[in-house]
Amino acid sequence: MAKGMTQKKATKKKPAKTVKEKRADKLAKKRG
Repeated sequence: MAKGMTQKKATKKKPAKTVKEKRADKLAKKRG
């Protein structure tokens, strides 16, 4: 559990922006 929490924290800290940007890119591509 501790390992999963650490991974979640790391994912939330830095790649959070990247993931959001990736999603925005996907939405933008879908919208054209």
